[in-house]
Amino acid sequence: MTEAANNIASLSFEDALKQLETIVRELEQGNVPLERSIEMYERGDALRQHCDTLLKAAEAKVEKIQLGQGGEPTGTTELEPQNG
Repeated sequence: MTEAANNIASLSFEDALKQLETIVRELEQGNVPLERSIEMYERGDALRQHCDTLLKAAEAKVEKIQLGQGGEPTGTTELEPQNG
C-alpha cells in the first residue's frame, strides 16, 4: 500500500468526505494546472472508494431493534440487506 493510500485508509468517514469535498470544489473552479488536477482526481477517487467502503461497513452493522409486547426493546437482530 502506498503512503497516500495508507493515509486515506486511516481517515474517518467525516475527514475523508471533507477532503473529497475540498478537492471537488477546487477542481470545479478550474484554476488548477492539469498535472495537479490529475493528482487531485486520483486522490478524490481513492477518497470516494474509502467513503464507500466505510458506508458499506456501517450498513452491515446496523441492527433492527426487536420490541416486546410492552413496547420495550428486547434484543436486536442483524439487519438483512435489501436486494435491489
